[in-house]
Amino acid sequence: MTRSSSKSTNAVGSLFVHSGEAEYVAYLSKLPMDESFRRKRLEYRANFISQWPDPKAWFSEPLPVRIGCLAGDRQAFPTYPVSFRARTYLYYLALTDRIRLDYDFLFAVGNMRVAETLAPLDAYFGLDQLVGDSSKIGYSETGMRSSLYGILPRFAMHSGIRSFDDLRQCHLDELTVAVKTFAARKDAHLFKLPDEDFPKGFQRGWHHRIRRLQLLLFHRGNDVIRPRIIPDKRKPMPSPRPDLQEWADRWINRKRQTLARPTVDHLAVSLRQFVAFLSAASPAISTFADVTPEYFNAYLLFLQSETAQRTGARLSITARRARAGAVARFLADGAAWGWPNFPNRPLLDPNDLPRLAHRVPRFIPAAELSRLMEQIPNLTCEFQRTALLVARWSGARRSEITRLRLDCLDRYPDGTARLRIPAGKTMRERMVPLHDDAAASLRALIAKRLQARDRPILDERTGEPVRFVFYRRSGRISPDYLFQHSLKAVCMLAGLVNPDGKPIITAHRFRHTVGTQLAERGAKLHTIMSVLGHQSPHMSMVYARISDAEVLKDYQSVLGPGASLAGPGAEAIRAGRLSNTAVHWLKSNFIKTELELGHCLRLPSEGPCECDLYLSCTKFVTTPAYADRLRERHGLELNLAEDAKQRAWPREVERHCTIARRIEQLLNELGEPLKNKIKKAKTVVVR
Repeated sequence: MTRSSSKSTNAVGSLFVHSGEAEYVAYLSKLPMDESFRRKRLEYRANFISQWPDPKAWFSEPLPVRIGCLAGDRQAFPTYPVSFRARTYLYYLALTDRIRLDYDFLFAVGNMRVAETLAPLDAYFGLDQLVGDSSKIGYSETGMRSSLYGILPRFAMHSGIRSFDDLRQCHLDELTVAVKTFAARKDAHLFKLPDEDFPKGFQRGWHHRIRRLQLLLFHRGNDVIRPRIIPDKRKPMPSPRPDLQEWADRWINRKRQTLARPTVDHLAVSLRQFVAFLSAASPAISTFADVTPEYFNAYLLFLQSETAQRTGARLSITARRARAGAVARFLADGAAWGWPNFPNRPLLDPNDLPRLAHRVPRFIPAAELSRLMEQIPNLTCEFQRTALLVARWSGARRSEITRLRLDCLDRYPDGTARLRIPAGKTMRERMVPLHDDAAASLRALIAKRLQARDRPILDERTGEPVRFVFYRRSGRISPDYLFQHSLKAVCMLAGLVNPDGKPIITAHRFRHTVGTQLAERGAKLHTIMSVLGHQSPHMSMVYARISDAEVLKDYQSVLGPGASLAGPGAEAIRAGRLSNTAVHWLKSNFIKTELELGHCLRLPSEGPCECDLYLSCTKFVTTPAYADRLRERHGLELNLAEDAKQRAWPREVERHCTIARRIEQLLNELGEPLKNKIKKAKTVVVR
């Protein structure tokens, strides 16, 4: 059989030529069957030719006649036995380019079982190579082979294509249309049993086969488009006010150009809900210009009782703020862009929004982290293991890890692994050091991914063609699979679950842990910002201020047993005169009590402090941790006293000298020496 037959006509039944008997006998001799069955095949061919000497007449018969064995028939007693028993002969005619079988016939046949039929004709399309390529991008070899056996022979018998490289997008589109056409046939019940889930199951199965084949074609470089991974099944929801919804849809379409799809989807939900609220609560409103601050406040009250469609729970404060903010931006943008009938003044006062609780980072305690890391190697999926290790040691966000490129890992000059995190939430790339454990796992995964023959796909954020590390089958692996599913399994093994059996560790807590550990070990603020990808110092300052270990250490240095103290407040601590209420408040808010040279033990109930003489205040206390600051301040006071002396300011000289002597007294109580005892303060005589 020629392999250039793809150039022949694709018109169904355009050749209509029977094969010679000797040629068919030679073909049957290569099939694995006994002699008696081989003679029957020759008899079936003779009966077919006797009834349809011209093959063109067979194509004019109704489809049930050409299929022969209908739904519910026993194969030994088909309704139209001549056509049914001659199927092997018909396949041979199609595979030798004597006829072209139509897709309705090929679909109605069902399981063609043509593996043995194809073998003598060398019509395998390079099947072994295709299956090998598919396994490198995550498909099962058995499943892919079964899928290709179902789809490729039909291409060969319908279009005359014999080479995998000859398949194009037009062939896939033609097959897709044929599937829909056959599923819509009114007589399909004659060929499919009721329990075969027809037509939904039929269409779903063929959709999967076509998408798999299209993916293989795309990665091999054929002229096909990349199949859509998750088809958009969402249908536009009807709006009670199409006139208002039209402007909302116009705004959403403009936002699609600059915002990520999930963000735009949330904005669309917010606006659709707002339009529905106006329609139900204020039918008299004809345009958005009629919306007043009173209406907007009523919308804020409405959000308090609104529930989430998926969970049925009340909207969280974050969700309520997001929805109200989306509506406010929509109205403000419409007015700024000159759209007609939009309010010309802001309707939302930020003070009317519910306030958010400023939570501290939920880092993972050392004991729980150790138990968790011991179980990660037990994960069977290398993608999940690598993703968790990278999250643990890099502090990267989930979305950033899923978009790592194959060239994301290199080394610093000293040999330390260096990870390049792609532009994510802040649209800025960054380089961070990576622990050896995470680097080794990531390096092994990259080496395996480099063996796959997948083409680069466009990065949805940057628009660049990229080969991703966490890529399998149709595209990037979802964050839920990499993190949520894997952490659920690991937490179950480590016993890190709540009373409801749910895991207590999330992927984002790795990020909090990295930031907290950096702060505890003295990392600079700029370092924390660089590693975590923060845009403002305020975000990173959270980690520098709430380090539990550091706060506890500082607290113990003042209120702990045996603490070395100095200052008027030290006597109250040593004598145990602090009340339980005072101790509890200081323990919870100790970081707020810090001064330049120590701590203030004044409680909020005592009112604000109105003096700056805290060195002599009865509430002042200091520790050896402030010794260097005390020495520095001591030197400064001496210099200021000398300057005041040169300027003949006697009162200033006296003030600075008094402060210097007070600092000397504090250092003496702490057992800390002055750096330069020659500079010990002396009484300055003013003449």
